Amino acid sequence: MKKYPEPTVGAVIFNPEGKVLLCKSHKWNDRYVIPGGHIELGEKMEEALKREISEETGLEIYDIKLVSLKESIDSSTFHEKKHFIFIDYECKTDFTGVILNDEAQEYRWVGLNEIESCNLGGFTKELLTELKNRDKSKNKVEIFYNY
Repeated sequence: MKKYPEPTVGAVIFNPEGKVLLCKSHKWNDRYVIPGGHIELGEKMEEALKREISEETGLEIYDIKLVSLKESIDSSTFHEKKHFIFIDYECKTDFTGVILNDEAQEYRWVGLNEIESCNLGGFTKELLTELKNRDKSKNKVEIFYNY
């Protein structure tokens, strides 16, 4: 384990049909998660997000908005013990054709009303549930902390 937390970015990507991209990853016990990855030294968070999404999915993203900050220390949902700081964004793409790299084995586009039937890993279910229910929330907070 590294001696410091690892900041990572993740993307809840909406396609033109309003569906979200989920990627099945062996790193997350063969469950579906949102795509993303590490921020490189000297790289801005949104630059890292665009790079990671391009590398992992081949997609171009835009209309990027911060939606979640979450800390995870040695979670059993990841394949090794790590201290992550997850910085998650919602964004859009005009494309639906995904080209996966070796970090994910499968992908699917799902509506937020379909997430209950997905085999989600990490904190993906909690994040997508918050996004799905945000219009019903009494506290109109756009960024979800410790969901």
